[in-house]
Amino acid sequence: MDIAQILDSIDAAVWGPPMIALLISCHLYTTVRTGFIQRKLPLALKLSITKDPNSPGDVSQFAAMITALASTLGTGSIIGVATAVISGGPGAVFWMWITGILGMATKYTEVFASVKYRVKNAKGQMMGGAMYIWEERFRRPDGSVPWFAKLMAMTFAILAGLAILGIGGAVQTSAMTGVVCDNFDFDPMVVSTIIAVSGLVVMYGGVKSISSICEKLVPFMAVAYVGGCLYILAVNGAYLIPAVTCILESAFTAKAAFGGALGSGLMMALQYGCARGLFSNESGLGSAPIIAAAASTRNPARQALAAMTGTFWCTAVVCLLTGLVMVSSLLAHPEILAGDVVLQGTQLASAVFGSIPYVGTPILVVGILCFAYSTFLGWSYYGERCAQYLFGEKGIKPYLIAYALVGWFGGIGVGSMVWTISDICNALMALPNLVIVFILAGMVARETKHYVYDGNIDEECTDPIPLYGQPRVAAGAAEAADAAGEKDAQ
Repeated sequence: MDIAQILDSIDAAVWGPPMIALLISCHLYTTVRTGFIQRKLPLALKLSITKDPNSPGDVSQFAAMITALASTLGTGSIIGVATAVISGGPGAVFWMWITGILGMATKYTEVFASVKYRVKNAKGQMMGGAMYIWEERFRRPDGSVPWFAKLMAMTFAILAGLAILGIGGAVQTSAMTGVVCDNFDFDPMVVSTIIAVSGLVVMYGGVKSISSICEKLVPFMAVAYVGGCLYILAVNGAYLIPAVTCILESAFTAKAAFGGALGSGLMMALQYGCARGLFSNESGLGSAPIIAAAASTRNPARQALAAMTGTFWCTAVVCLLTGLVMVSSLLAHPEILAGDVVLQGTQLASAVFGSIPYVGTPILVVGILCFAYSTFLGWSYYGERCAQYLFGEKGIKPYLIAYALVGWFGGIGVGSMVWTISDICNALMALPNLVIVFILAGMVARETKHYVYDGNIDEECTDPIPLYGQPRVAAGAAEAADAAGEKDAQ
C-alpha cells in the first residue's frame, strides 16, 4: 500500500459516518437552538454591508465578513465541486448545498461565541477563535485555565496551524498554478513563485492589508463569476432540468451518471458532499471566527449575522451554480469523461468550462485566480493567529514564511494528495471547535433571543474586553442571563 492509498484510508475513516453525523447534528442542533436563524438572512445581508465605526475592533464588519468570504470563496467553490462530483457523483452537489444551508446556524453560533469571548493583546489588537473561546469560557476568577480547556485550545491551534498550510497554502497555489498551466503555456515554477512572493508581501501588512485587498477583489469577482455561470447555464438550458433531476436522484440512490462514467451510493455522496461543503463554507471548522473577532461591532449578534452570509453566498449560491454548470455541461458533452483517463478536479473543471466556446475558459481561469488568491491571503491570517497563540509574536513571521513556502511547493507539483491531506486536517481541526459549539449553543440561543428576536440588535454590549490572560469581568443583562441559565442547567 503506497502513501496515497494510506492517506485515502485515513480520509475515509475521519470522514466516515461518525464525522458526518457529528457535523450534520451540529448544524441541525444550532439551527433549532437559534430558532432557525437562517430566516434572518435579509437582516444579516443588510448588516453585512453596514459599518459600525464607533465599536471596538480592528477592521469593519464588512471587511471582516469579506475577508472570511474571501477565505471560503476559493478552490473549494470551484475545484472542490468538481472533485466532489468525481468522487461522490452528482448527488454530492445536493449534500454540499444542504451542508451550506444548515451550516449557516453553526457559523452564526461559532462567530457569536468568538466575538463574545474575544480578548486583546498587549498592542490592543483583538484576538479570537476556538482556542480563545475554550480558554475564556472556562477561565477561573484568578485568571487560571483548567487543564482540559487548555488542552482543547492547544489542540485546535496546532491542528489548525498545520491544516492551514495545506488548505490555504498548498491547495490554493496548486489550483491557481494548475488552471493557468492547463490552459496556457506557462512554467509552473514561475507562476507559483509570483503567487508566493506577492502573497507574502501582502501578508506582512497584517489584517488591514489583507482585508483591503479582499474588499476590492472579492465583490467584483463574485459578481463576475456568478454572471458567467448564469450565462453558461443559459447556453446549457436544455440540460438544466435533467441536471437538477440527476443531482437529486444521485443524492439518494446508487445511480450511474453520464453514461455510467460516474456514479456512487448515498454514503459516498454524503461523505464527499459534506467534506467538500465544509471545505468550501468552513461552517463548524473554526476558521472564520478568528477574523470575526477582529470586527468592529457593538454586540456579538451583529457580527454573527453578518458572518453567516458568507456561508450563504459561498455554498448556497456559488457552489450550487458551479455544480449545476458541471453537471449540465457533462450531460451536454459526455465526451469529457470518455476514455480511460481519470480526471482530477482541476482537469475536470478545465474541461467542463472549456466546453463553452470563448467565455468558458476565461471565466474559470480568472475566477480561480481571484478566488484562490484571496483565499491564500485570508487563510494566512488564520494561521498567523494560531502561531501567535502557540508561540507569541515571535512565531508570526516564521509561520508566514513557511506558509508561503508550502504554497510554492504546492504550486510546482503536489497533486490530488493535497486535497486528501486537507480533508483529513479539516476533520481533525473541526472536532475541538464543534465540541465547544455544542457546549455554548444554549448561551448563544439565550443571547440571540435578547439581541435578535426581542429587537435589541442595535444595543451596545457593555461587557469589557479583557487583556489576554486576565480574569473576565462580567457586566450587562445578557451575561446575567447566561449565568442564570447555566445555574439552572446544573
